[in-house]
Amino acid sequence: MEENTKEEPVNPEEEGLLEKAKKLVDKADDFIDDKVEKVKKTKAFESVAGAMDKAGDFVEDKIEEIKTGEAKEKLKNLADKTEDEAKEQLSKAKEFGKKIAGKVADKLDDIAEDLRGKTRPEEEPEKKV
Repeated sequence: MEENTKEEPVNPEEEGLLEKAKKLVDKADDFIDDKVEKVKKTKAFESVAGAMDKAGDFVEDKIEEIKTGEAKEKLKNLADKTEDEAKEQLSKAKEFGKKIAGKVADKLDDIAEDLRGKTRPEEEPEKKV
């Protein structure tokens, strides 16, 4: 005897709830698909998608630079430029320090001269007898 491989639902009410749930899920899926398509057509989405594409291209370019050793060369050049700039700025700072030190020394000499002048005994006028 052949057995029926398809089982009959035990309770028709359960089948009705299951079918309703499936229909509800299908409707929700369609609704979400429609909304996603509408969002994809907006300018904001296009702008974000374009920015993401540019970012992806940028990352891919940088990865390629790293693989080819081009990034190492760029970093070396940047380090050389930075070192040269640092040397130049240090030289300028030294010159500025020398100028300031000279001005401070002159000012200290002026102050010292003023103090010497104030601490010297005044000449006594000649006494008449």
